[in-house]
Amino acid sequence: MAIKVYRPTSPGRRDMSVSSFDDITRTKPERSLLAPLKSKSGRNNRGVVTVRHRGGGHKRRYRIIDFRRDNWGIPGKVDSIEYDPNRSARIALVLYENGDRRYILAPAGIQVGDMVTSGPDADIRPGNALPIRHIPLGTLIHNIELYPGRGGQLVRSAGNAAQLVAKEGAMAQVRLPSGEVRYIDINCLATIGQVSNSDHANISHGKAGRKRWMGIRPSVRGVAMDPSSHPHGGGEGRSPIGMPGPKTPWGKPALGKKTRHNKRTNQNIVRRSK
Repeated sequence: MAIKVYRPTSPGRRDMSVSSFDDITRTKPERSLLAPLKSKSGRNNRGVVTVRHRGGGHKRRYRIIDFRRDNWGIPGKVDSIEYDPNRSARIALVLYENGDRRYILAPAGIQVGDMVTSGPDADIRPGNALPIRHIPLGTLIHNIELYPGRGGQLVRSAGNAAQLVAKEGAMAQVRLPSGEVRYIDINCLATIGQVSNSDHANISHGKAGRKRWMGIRPSVRGVAMDPSSHPHGGGEGRSPIGMPGPKTPWGKPALGKKTRHNKRTNQNIVRRSK
């Protein structure tokens, strides 16, 4: 996949880049694998805004992705590589020999016509899913389960890959893209390879309107507000934030404050992220 860079024919085009979509082989999704997706605009079940700066954007339909890979031993052929508006990675439509059709996260390097399968006897090839106990040390993996049978929850965004570094009894040590090393049950499933679309991080949006198409609304700097609207606000002219550390609009510490509060799973973390 490559990145297409535009000439600055207008201020919004300057420094703007998009994916070339060379890897996309089909533009219309599989209808049987679509589901409606209602826009939440950052609101919870009570209608209260819990995530700011969300709203608007293009209407989307959800692509049902097979994160469980539970059809063990049944070979499937990659029929197409498709764009998914709900995630940064590409998705692959797989036609299995039993007639089943499923979307999977497309690993880097996979092409139309390649065969994929899942189960303990699968080959160590990109796109195949195996229990971690059957994966050699040092292998790059993605779509990793946290609990056996629940489906992949870790390492699913574009360009990401984790590495299997050790196996100790019933647990394996996996180095995540953040640098964190974590214990994971060796019976959990993981998919071989790196997630596709690694150039996603290099795309420059170029103009604010493009973010609005994605459903992202503007954010205003706290220092530009008045003191009743934000702790950083107020002052004469351009003023510093006037406190030892930056704060959220509600006066809580921001930028670097540790937010992890899950003592139950602390025992699974071997080394914290960088």
